[in-house]
Amino acid sequence: MSKKNSVSVTLEGVTKIYKNTKGRPDVVAVHESDFVVQPGDLVTLLGPSGCGKTTTLRMIAGFELPSTGRILIGQQDVTMLPPNARDTATVFQSYGLFPHLTVGENVAYGLKLRKIPHADSAKKVKEFLAMVGLADLYDRAPGRLSGGQQQRVALARSLIVEPSVLLLDEPLSNLDALLREQMRVEIRRIQKTFGITAVYVTHDRVEAMSLSDQVIVMKDGEIKQMGSPQEIYENPNSKFVAGFVGKVAFFPVELLEKTGNGWTCRLGQKTMTLNRFAADVEADKEAVIMARPESLRLVEPGAGSIAGTVHMNVYLGHSIETFVDTSYGEVLIQVDDPASKKIFPEGSQVSVDFVPERVRILRG
Repeated sequence: MSKKNSVSVTLEGVTKIYKNTKGRPDVVAVHESDFVVQPGDLVTLLGPSGCGKTTTLRMIAGFELPSTGRILIGQQDVTMLPPNARDTATVFQSYGLFPHLTVGENVAYGLKLRKIPHADSAKKVKEFLAMVGLADLYDRAPGRLSGGQQQRVALARSLIVEPSVLLLDEPLSNLDALLREQMRVEIRRIQKTFGITAVYVTHDRVEAMSLSDQVIVMKDGEIKQMGSPQEIYENPNSKFVAGFVGKVAFFPVELLEKTGNGWTCRLGQKTMTLNRFAADVEADKEAVIMARPESLRLVEPGAGSIAGTVHMNVYLGHSIETFVDTSYGEVLIQVDDPASKKIFPEGSQVSVDFVPERVRILRG
């Protein structure tokens, strides 16, 4: 596969409404989605079941038509075009391999539809199977492959037709944890090598964070936030986004006053000034401090902001996860490089403190 000119994918006010014919309310699966996938980027649609992410992908592929709005691939309006008239290829969760065809024949299927001569096709199939590490399985039946191998065949079959846009619908959800990790790296490597524009759907935050140039977090058919994995993780704009993309604790605070670039707030008997906050934080609204496990630290009793008792230590080698019971519920603290840190034994009285530059104020 030669590196081709990458194209963008644009959604403009795309809404999908499923009409209910039995007197029940209509279902708005996707509501006024607006986003642009830049050429050569991999963008992940992330969210819980029923949030509209797969419906969005299916509209880009042409398997579903929008109720309103436009979809463009490059400069071409493809909103009402059938799937075979769009320069896209889709990798499905179920792989979709033909059991009566060999691995090589499965990969060659798209080329056969395009009337590519057999000799050219066979050479190209071997090239793409080698690319996904399956060069020696050309004549094997799909039923004799592992789940990871079947997923690689499905990926090769989609890539061999050299689409402008690759669409991936939860392609790793049927694999075990180790295989998922390996295939994440493989998909990212292939996508970057060929500069192909890709849209990826998952509910797995680790997949989304490790694969993506941009992450779109969805809920109830709406886009809640779009940004780089780092931006989404460190600067979420709501409690929902913060909780969905990573481990987090929330502490209710009283906002006292806006000071320069930050807010002075009170947590229990402690007053502090924090400079990181969401745009919708207001003095007369409820607010919380969002703290990731790595933005908290354990100190001696009375020295921090929140009193607690160590409930459990979980050793992970590179870090220890310490679970602390507090008046705000159980709080998780990540202790990196534990060999060089003081580790409080289970049952110890401790105090939890914040790393001010790592926490963020959100609407409550």
